[in-house]
Amino acid sequence: MSVSGQHFPALVLNADFRPLSYFPLSLWSWQEAVKAVFLDRVSVLSEYEDAVVHSPSQSMRLPSVIALKDYIPTARKPAFTRFNVFLRDNFSCQYCHDRLPTHELTFDHVIPRARGGRTTWENVVTACSPCNLLKGSKLPSELGMHPHRKPVRPSSRLLQENGRTFPPNYLHESWRDYLYWNTELET
Repeated sequence: MSVSGQHFPALVLNADFRPLSYFPLSLWSWQEAVKAVFLDRVSVLSEYEDAVVHSPSQSMRLPSVIALKDYIPTARKPAFTRFNVFLRDNFSCQYCHDRLPTHELTFDHVIPRARGGRTTWENVVTACSPCNLLKGSKLPSELGMHPHRKPVRPSSRLLQENGRTFPPNYLHESWRDYLYWNTELET
């Protein structure tokens, strides 16, 4: 099968055979994967059965799963970003518990900035717009609106674990063995 114009992403695993990232899932384009193979930076663990690229001197099946030969340590402290706050809170409003798409989420200062609250992991939670507007610049105790979970600085591991619960838009069958080690096998 010709691969021009086709998408054949490769799942990228660290040298310990765990994905570099679960959310977003660590994927490389087939071009990046082939380049890494030729530069001897990765090991090919699985290939697409029906996708082959050709050069004048050889042909190669496209890799579907690759593992880095050198281990890349994960960041010890995740960056404080809107996305990581949403991921920490599982994309759920911490007041009404609704799980929403990112474009429908905001973040709320538990102690409002107008009351001296700071923009930190420990004071920011995911909120839907209606809850955020309702709470406004009031303290949780004034409205009885307390976050479902106390906001804390997450570890990289926690964010990775939370990310595992969100399946990617595309999931090739060859990736399953490397993504969901903790799930129960079908009987």
